[in-house]
Amino acid sequence: MSDTPAPMRLLPVDDEQRNALHNEVHARPSARIRLPALVVYVAVLNEGISREQECEHLRRLPGQQELTPAQMQGNFLRLRCEGYTLRWERHTEFTRYSIVQPLPAQAVLGARTPRLLDALVVAPEWLREIPGRTIAAIQLAMVHGDLRAPDATMAQARRWFDDRPVVASVMGNNGHSLAVTDFQLGSDGFERILVIGPEATTETRAGRISQRLLELETYRIMALRGLPVAKALGATLGEAERQLADITAQLENKSASDQGLLDTLVALAARIERAMAEHDYRFAATRAYDTLVGQRLAELRERPIPGTQTLGEFMQRRLSPAMATVAATAQRLASLSERVARTSALLRTRVDIATEVQNQQLLAKLTRGQELQLRLQSTVEGLSIAAISYYVVSLLFYGVKAVKAAGVPLNVEIATGALIPLILWGVWRTTRRIHRKLRSD
Repeated sequence: MSDTPAPMRLLPVDDEQRNALHNEVHARPSARIRLPALVVYVAVLNEGISREQECEHLRRLPGQQELTPAQMQGNFLRLRCEGYTLRWERHTEFTRYSIVQPLPAQAVLGARTPRLLDALVVAPEWLREIPGRTIAAIQLAMVHGDLRAPDATMAQARRWFDDRPVVASVMGNNGHSLAVTDFQLGSDGFERILVIGPEATTETRAGRISQRLLELETYRIMALRGLPVAKALGATLGEAERQLADITAQLENKSASDQGLLDTLVALAARIERAMAEHDYRFAATRAYDTLVGQRLAELRERPIPGTQTLGEFMQRRLSPAMATVAATAQRLASLSERVARTSALLRTRVDIATEVQNQQLLAKLTRGQELQLRLQSTVEGLSIAAISYYVVSLLFYGVKAVKAAGVPLNVEIATGALIPLILWGVWRTTRRIHRKLRSD
C-alpha cells in the first residue's frame, strides 16, 4: 500500500454534472479493428422500445446472462464475446448494433460477391429479432490491399460488387485507405461497403474509418426521413394557402360576415398549428442529421479516383435536393402560420373598429336620452315650483283670512296677491339650494 498522501484539493466543490459532462467526450469511443475484419451493422428505430427490452435481447448472447439495465445507462456498451466484439449504442431515435468479427476466409480482395453472412458469429435469429424497425443495415468489410496501384485495386473491388457501378474515394490527406460501395440494398437487406487499407493500417485508424462510414450512412437515411413528410404536407399547405387567399379576398371586399370569416380563419389556424406541432420536430431533426452528414464527409477528407464519383459527390447529388425540399416546406409552413396570424390581426382590427362604432352610436343614444330626460326633469321641476307655490299661497290665504277675522283691517285678496311673488322666489331659491347640495355631494 502506497504511503504517498493524496494531493491537496485546491478547487471549490464540483458541480454535480461536472464528471458526466467532462466524460461525454469519451462516451462513445471508436472501436479497435484489426484488418482483415467484417463489421455487421444494424440500426433500428427505438420508438416504443425500452432499454429493458434491449437489455433482455443482449442477455441472449452467450456469456451475457448477468447483464443489467444499469450497465446500459450511459447509452453505450461494448461486449467482448468469444471470437467477436459487439457494440450497443442508443440514440434519441435509433439504436445501433455493431458486430466486429473476423472476415470469412473466402472473402479476399478480388473475390466475386462473397457471401459474408455465411460466417456470421451470432445466431441469425438473434439478429432478426433485434427489437425495433430496421433503418440501416451494412456489411462493412475491411481488407488489406495495395493502394499504390489504384486501377488494379479498383478492378478487384468491383468484383466484390459483381461489376456493378460503384462509387469510391481515397480517404485521408495522405491516402491511408480506399472506400468503395454501390449504395444498393441486397436481397438480404444489407448494403455493402468495402474498405481497403495497407498492411500498416492501425487498429485505431480502422476503427475510426468504420465509425465514420457507418455513421455517415445512418445519418443520411435519418436525414431523409423528413422528405416523405415534406412531400405529404405539400398538398395540405397548397389547400391552406388557397383558403387563406380566399379569406383575405373576402376580408378586402367585405363580402362575408366578420363572424363567418373569423370561424373559418380560426379553423385554418388550428390546422396549421397542428401541422407545425406534428412535424416541426421532424424538420428540426432533419437539419441536425444533415449537419452531421456534412461533418462526417469532411472528416473523411475524400480524394477522387479518376473516372469514379466520390462517396460525397454521389450522396450529395440526391441528399442536397431532398434537404432543400424539407427546408422549403418547413419555411413554407412557418410563413403560412405568420400570414394566418397577420390576417387574424386584420380581422380583429376590423371587428374592433366596428365594435367601437357601435359603442359610439350607443353612447350617442344614451347621451341624447339623458338630454331629453334633463329637459323633462327641468319641465317637471318648473311645474313642481308652480304647484308648491300654489299650495303655499292657499295656506297663506287662509292665514290672512284668519288674521282679518281676528279684527285686523286687511284686504285678503290684495295681501295674498302681494305675497305671491315672494313665495315663488322662495320656492325657486330653495330648489336651487337643493341642486347645489346634490352636486357637491
